[in-house]
Amino acid sequence: MRLRTLTALAGALTLSLVTGCAKGDSTGASANTVTYWLWDANQVPAYQACAQGFEKENPGLKVKITQLGWSDYWTKLTAGFIAGTQPDVFTDHIQKFGQFADLQVLEPLDDLDVKASDYQPGLAANWIGQDGHRYGTPKDWDTVALFYNDKMAKAAGLTADQLNDLSWNPKDGGTFEKAIAHLTIDKNGKRGDEPGFDKNNVKVYGLATQGSGMADGQTQWSPFTGSAGWNYTDKARWGTKYQYDSKTFQSVIKWYFGLAKKGYMAPFSDYNIQSNQGNTQIAAGKAAAVFDGAWMISTYNGFKGKDIKTALQPVGPTGKRATMMNGLADSISKASKNKAGARKWVAYLASDKCQKAVGKYGVVFPATPAGTEAAIAAYKKKGLDVSAFTEPVDDKQNFRTFSYPITNYAADVQALMQPEMEAVYGNGKPVSSLSETNDQINLILDQ
Repeated sequence: MRLRTLTALAGALTLSLVTGCAKGDSTGASANTVTYWLWDANQVPAYQACAQGFEKENPGLKVKITQLGWSDYWTKLTAGFIAGTQPDVFTDHIQKFGQFADLQVLEPLDDLDVKASDYQPGLAANWIGQDGHRYGTPKDWDTVALFYNDKMAKAAGLTADQLNDLSWNPKDGGTFEKAIAHLTIDKNGKRGDEPGFDKNNVKVYGLATQGSGMADGQTQWSPFTGSAGWNYTDKARWGTKYQYDSKTFQSVIKWYFGLAKKGYMAPFSDYNIQSNQGNTQIAAGKAAAVFDGAWMISTYNGFKGKDIKTALQPVGPTGKRATMMNGLADSISKASKNKAGARKWVAYLASDKCQKAVGKYGVVFPATPAGTEAAIAAYKKKGLDVSAFTEPVDDKQNFRTFSYPITNYAADVQALMQPEMEAVYGNGKPVSSLSETNDQINLILDQ
């Protein structure tokens, strides 16, 4: 079973969002060196600063940081597990956790005595395996919000207050759909809600496409399925049944992809994971708004000549706003060549000392409250309001936060859902077809 699972994992390594660049390797490993891999180039300076602090506290120990782009990262990491060239420590993603746990390539970290109360709610619990052992220490977190071109919004007569007070439903789309329609402009200058609008010749889409979302829809449909009250699986963690056959889920997906049929959201053909994601559509002026994650704040802020702001997720049928709250972790490879040094480094990474140092760079929200506060202050110093990302964490009464689905066979789930969701979005395949895919997924989980 482990060989079959590894094959499925290798085949699904590129099924995720976010890309990066740069190359690296795991050479230089020794009893005095801890090798550490991450994928986000923007975070390298922050972790180099942490490494310097760690090395001062641990004379004789060195940390070698390697950064690879998203797709290369997972490909090389998996190959490393097979060939024995894996790093001692690596940034882990919850989407991969179930598969890595099943492959038994992670080192238990129970002896590090991680206390859930030391981190933002839910982050520590996500990294407990089905066997009850801990396999990751909380690193950072992110939520999803609506990025929008302020100039385009003002030209459409939409204020920041209005964009922060939208609501939606799967029947008529509510005020959210009305806003997206009004932000849409065809090649003749007609807005999406005006008579004569040509949906087949759109100049500016109200909403950029982030692709089909595959199995999780993090920056696509998850804010809507979440605020409709839907759950990926039958349990919050380590679920045994997926629920893509739910009427609630399918009604949301039909409405969401229907925005493209109406011409308000860019078509699936406009999306390319390598070269044309939502952020590049915003940068090119081809779309007015897009749902994206907190890890992209600096990217949108860097678009020259464009004032990009953020708004909260719209209120859904449940009366709440919703966002996935993802949390990364640092994990140790079971075949690490320097487990003693790796444990010291992981403990340091999870400490307030390192988390506050990372927060001061203003590129990510660290997992500890003190680290988060440092990041908020750093963003504020840059003139950035990040409340659209932090409010969901602070206000549980009006917001629902939820995690990636954590199950076995995660790569298989992605591999099955990707073509089906793309067919629904891009080729108009009935959403009811997802029920059959759901049955196939649950058969795999029953193994």
